Amino acid sequence: MARALSTDADAAPAARTRRRPYVLTRVLQMVPTLLLILLTAFVLLQLAPGDMVQVLAGEAGGGSPEYLARLRQSFGLDQPLHVQFLLYMRNVLGGNLGFSFRNNASVTALIGARLGPTLLLAAAGLAVAVGIGVSAGALAAARRGRPVDRLIGIAALLVYATPGFLLGIGLMLVFAVALPWLPVGGFVDAYGVEGPWAHALSVARHLVLPAVTLGALHAAIYARFTRGAMLEVYGQDHVRTARSKGLSAGRITLRHVLRNALLPLVTVIGMQTGALLSGAILVETVFAWPGLGRLAFEAMQQRDYNLLAGLILCSGTLVVLVNLAVDLLYAVLDPRVRLK
Repeated sequence: MARALSTDADAAPAARTRRRPYVLTRVLQMVPTLLLILLTAFVLLQLAPGDMVQVLAGEAGGGSPEYLARLRQSFGLDQPLHVQFLLYMRNVLGGNLGFSFRNNASVTALIGARLGPTLLLAAAGLAVAVGIGVSAGALAAARRGRPVDRLIGIAALLVYATPGFLLGIGLMLVFAVALPWLPVGGFVDAYGVEGPWAHALSVARHLVLPAVTLGALHAAIYARFTRGAMLEVYGQDHVRTARSKGLSAGRITLRHVLRNALLPLVTVIGMQTGALLSGAILVETVFAWPGLGRLAFEAMQQRDYNLLAGLILCSGTLVVLVNLAVDLLYAVLDPRVRLK
């Protein structure tokens, strides 16, 4: 008995030791991707018409050629492209993403002020998508061929086929205009908010419609995927064995089918992260949500290329980090996962 306890106690550290090479390799694999994102942002700045010196000169009302040459030298714009890229990389690693002359503020400060609302909206939208999608998919798989299964399939198809802006406007007309239960848009009430709890409640009320709009589009995908994955697991041997033992249908669904069907769904969620962030641009614009998506829309309208390059870096880094977290989570959920 003591030997068995010792073996179980040593299993967890051994599993962590086996996962270390997997984690290290995944982290190292991020480096080329991040460098490619950095190169993309640098190329965007190079392809943009004009340069920083011309913008500064335009804001100041002009300048002599000698003054412009000194400015280019101070910013390193007179160096070869590879040297400029190394300088740009050094600035980015130091937290300096450049300066937005349109907004008269640093790009780092602008992105930092909008990053929190975007992460909040993305997390809430993901929670809505996973909660509704997995529940609907599990119910459809458990009632395969019945009216509930068909109804869920039709609803998922309709939601998936509806454009995001149209779904958002429809929810706004119903729950903010016809039934004034929720605010039309914005992040927090402009008045009447006193104290942290009142502020949090106001943000939560403003978050409902954007999160449902963003999450509903992905919930339809997760519902169809969960249904297909569960139907595949239902036909495996261990499920038939559980049925032969007399286990209840609910326990079989939760403990033996849904748990195994969720493993590939984790990978799908990681792959949909980029689509979730890109969908946030449209949702934030419709609901006037002060996030990175709306900031990117404003930067494109103003042709603020420094800000656009910083947003590309930030969004790309977020997607890479989320995919890394999904890979690590998958390895934790399924110890059989090994790096090929």
